[in-house]
Parts: sequence; structure tokens; C-alpha cells
Amino acid sequence: MDLQKQTELRASDADRDRIADILREALAEGRLTADEHAERVEGVLAAKTVGELEGFIRDLPAAHRDRAAPAFAAAPNRPTMGAIPADPDDNVVAVFSSAVRKGRWRAGRRIHAYAIFGSVEIDLSEALFEYQQVVIKTVSVFGNIEIRVPENVSLRGTGGGVLGNFEVAPLDSTDPDAPVVYIDGWAVLGNVEAKPKRGKLVADILDRVQRKVDKSLRKHLDR
Repeated sequence: MDLQKQTELRASDADRDRIADILREALAEGRLTADEHAERVEGVLAAKTVGELEGFIRDLPAAHRDRAAPAFAAAPNRPTMGAIPADPDDNVVAVFSSAVRKGRWRAGRRIHAYAIFGSVEIDLSEALFEYQQVVIKTVSVFGNIEIRVPENVSLRGTGGGVLGNFEVAPLDSTDPDAPVVYIDGWAVLGNVEAKPKRGKLVADILDRVQRKVDKSLRKHLDR
């Protein structure tokens, strides 16, 4: 996709958050006054396209660094050898029933999900990631397994369907430190589906960015 077409794309919440982070950093460094920062943030919230968003940081160094950087940090298709234990940290099982993991919960390195004539929902959009690599082993037999991840992680899938559906929407994070979620398994006369949950971001990554900005702001105020 050429640059002109990229700028015409509709902006997502993740795009707006990225620009807002750059503006906060510029404020902390003294490149923007408080009034300039407030005015630009208001414009970011109202922006409709990626091109409009880029206009708010065009005169800041971060905009030029982003152009030189790769579009994304591609995650490997398989987890690092020996990084994931064979035994699960958590089992999510639904046999003629339903099982859900969602909200603020800790995601281990390995999660096993089984749906036998049942339904399993695993929502990682608000989860605490203690490890960079997470494997979710799925087995769906006449059942349904739905997995949702935040937009700013990487997502990979290796598996298949036997008279069923195994569908993983690959996702690449722009942050090299972001978690990578690997979906593995089979759908036998059933369904396994994993995709990003739009507008949801890993809070831990955002908290780390905010702490960095707050530290820079304190240094600026202490001068």
C-alpha cells in the first residue's frame, strides 16, 4: 500500500492512542506548551483518517523516527523452543456446558481449552500478561471456542478443522516487547476462532509508556 492510500485509511482507536502518546512525550520534553498539547489532543479525538492524525505530529521528531522504522515487528510463527511448559497453567473446559475467562485475570504461559458439545470463551483483552509468549491449546468437538486478544499484541495460529472451522486472524504488534499469543489445536465438527477485539489494548504496555512519560515530565518540571 502506497503512502497516499495509507493516509486515507480510517483511523482506529489504536492509531489515536499512538499519536496521543507522542504528544504527551512532546509535552514532557517541552516541545509543546500545555495549550498546544490540549489543542492537538482535541484534534486527535476528532480526526477521521490516518493522514489527519499524522498532521498533529508532523513537526515533532517522533514522526520522522516512525517513518524510518519498520511498519511492524513480525513475531515468529512458533514459540521459542523450551519457553512454554508442557503442563497447562489453566484449563478451561466445557462439556455440554459453557466456560468463560474474561475481565482482569492473569494469563499463564500455557492455557488448554476444551469444548465438547459446549462453548468456551477466552477474552484476553483485559488480561495481565506475565509472559511475552502465551500458548492456547484448543480442542473443539461439536463445540465452539472463541478467543479475543487486544489489538496491540501479536497473534499466530497453527491447527486445522476436521469437518469444522479453525480460524485465526494473524496480527502483528508494532511493539517488539508486546506479548505473542499462539493458538494451536483442532476443531472436529466444531469451531475455533481467534481474532483481535477492536479498541482493546494491553494495559501493561500503555502503563509502561505512561510511566516513561511521567518520568520525563518530572525531570522537566524539576529543572
